[in-house]
Amino acid sequence: MCAHGGQAQPTAPNPRVTVSNQPIVVLSTMYVIAGCPFTTSQPQPCVTGQFITSATRITAGGQPVLLQDSQSICTPNGTPLNIVVTQMRAQGT
Repeated sequence: MCAHGGQAQPTAPNPRVTVSNQPIVVLSTMYVIAGCPFTTSQPQPCVTGQFITSATRITAGGQPVLLQDSQSICTPNGTPLNIVVTQMRAQGT
């Protein structure tokens, strides 16, 4: 979710690597955000998001994977995405 409550979805999860039968997401994956209610003033509602930190030693398809503590930024307003769904079976750094 964006910081305002909009729903964020990855545009292209990695289909070749799964955890608990769900595809993982890597650093280069963009997110689209729907329903951001931040429309009352500038800046504008969140439209897309991208993570800016990820695992340092775990990759999939040559890209670093996202972790529960990965940091992100939304455009056009610079607020973060909040990770609300995750799996706890695998851990990484």
